[in-house]
Amino acid sequence: MIELFGSAYMPTIETERLVLRKLTMRDAADIFAYSRDPEVARHVLWDAHRTIGESKSYIRFMQRKYRACEPASWGIEWKQTGTVIGTIGYMWIQNDNACAEVGYSLSRPFWNRGIMTEALRAVLYHAFNDLRLNRVEAIHEVKNPASGAVMRKCGMRHEGLLREKVYNKGRYVDVEMYAILRDEFEDI
Repeated sequence: MIELFGSAYMPTIETERLVLRKLTMRDAADIFAYSRDPEVARHVLWDAHRTIGESKSYIRFMQRKYRACEPASWGIEWKQTGTVIGTIGYMWIQNDNACAEVGYSLSRPFWNRGIMTEALRAVLYHAFNDLRLNRVEAIHEVKNPASGAVMRKCGMRHEGLLREKVYNKGRYVDVEMYAILRDEFEDI
């Protein structure tokens, strides 16, 4: 069984260009700046934020998850400016099966620069080495192939199409399933 308590659960993680860290209320303006963009919100399960209050509510929600040691998301901080440009984290974790699902979103000016690939690799390292998971999976809407490209760059394998698996923004959407196992990640 995976033990989620303690510093291994949501540690601060640094990469070459990023800091993955817990969100604070000081991040509200940054979160609002990218989450109000309808293109950023198009393929995720949340709607574009209309007010900074919605961004603050999201941060409070994440902070409750941090305190409860529940699956949650890190803020993705761009080291160069200290700005939060996205989020990445665990949607769920199954202790009995040592597996989890990851999800992410990123500010549009940072798309296509390898940033999410860098963040996902760091989270996979955390999942396999700190949490000792055996499997990590992720899904993306079929109409968002760039997300699948990120998953493939991190060594995740395509496992199939899940027809109308997710209800998003008033419609059922097809999603592609990707996953990576601990042994596969160690080989990368």
